[in-house]
Amino acid sequence: MTTIWHGGVPDLAAMTRLGAQSMAGFLGIEFVAVGDDWLRARMPVSERTKQPYGRLHGGASVALAETVASIAAAMSVDPAVSAAVGMEINANHIRPAGDGHVYATARAEARGRTSQVWSIRIEDEDGRLVCIARMTAAIIPVGRGGVSGG
Repeated sequence: MTTIWHGGVPDLAAMTRLGAQSMAGFLGIEFVAVGDDWLRARMPVSERTKQPYGRLHGGASVALAETVASIAAAMSVDPAVSAAVGMEINANHIRPAGDGHVYATARAEARGRTSQVWSIRIEDEDGRLVCIARMTAAIIPVGRGGVSGG
């Protein structure tokens, strides 16, 4: 299979640093693995990501899903020409997670000229499905909607 990444395999540490001063950093999200057509990040199940009953908050799962899919979409387009922005996300929460880390793997289902659809599986450390999500990203020209090229 040919890689989907524009400019070669993304730098995991650089992607983690990109979100360090935003929600991703606050939640402790870090990128941990990449393949030809998928990207994986992890997030701790901690006081920052749990709901009051001690379980992973569904909103934290959605933030993780959108983070990994958005970055994956952005890494698959030419940043001098296009930007990827989230348009829609939905999630089904399957089972609770109470500690350790959860791992989100985003995989492109469709990569078109103006939109992309990504599926995201979030699993616990034992590989059990915690959440499954789908995100649609709009692919827009750089300079539109306040997005500038880098």
